[in-house]
Amino acid sequence: MQKLHEMKSGQKGSISGVSGDKRFISRITSVGLTIGCKVEMLRNEKKYPLLLYSRDSVIALNRDESSNITVEVAL
Repeated sequence: MQKLHEMKSGQKGSISGVSGDKRFISRITSVGLTIGCKVEMLRNEKKYPLLLYSRDSVIALNRDESSNITVEVAL
């Protein structure tokens, strides 16, 4: 398992854990990022937010926030 922001562009995986305060967890789950959810990293460049594809949506996430999400990367 690894943190979401450690995934490389093009990698796929599933969310294995979400941590943080209630506000963060509520916001993340409201956009559909829940445990077991499949994700694909579209763009992970150092200076920009992360771009993910999940549940037929493209989601932009702040790098700091993404460190609270763990992912099991598909090989």
